[in-house]
Amino acid sequence: MKTSFAYILFLSVIVLWTSCAKEDYSERFMLLTAHTWQSDSLLADGTDASNEGELLEGFAGQAMFRIDGSGYVGLYTGKWSFSNNETEITINTDSLALPITANIEELTDNTFKITTSYPAFNRPPIAVRMTFIE
Repeated sequence: MKTSFAYILFLSVIVLWTSCAKEDYSERFMLLTAHTWQSDSLLADGTDASNEGELLEGFAGQAMFRIDGSGYVGLYTGKWSFSNNETEITINTDSLALPITANIEELTDNTFKITTSYPAFNRPPIAVRMTFIE
């Protein structure tokens, strides 16, 4: 009887321990989700585009990327995910016509910098660079 009780107790502890174990997240994942980021520069074709009425106005302010894949950048809320071996980030929001997929140029404890291109009517795509700081 004591052996059965000890065996059940042992199994219960193992089940509890494994169910409470932390997820195994990559270093880049932890760097991105560990902070509330603040926009530092929002450039379109090398020019500040963060002011009222400009292309990147809605991205100005804070950005948060939560562990569950939800988050926000400026005025836009939605979902985010890494792709291409965590060298790209895709941001999906109902507020924009298309998802944004951007190259991660820098991701450190203090800086998050992405680049992408934005389609433009009757001209080449607009080169976008967004830098956020912790």
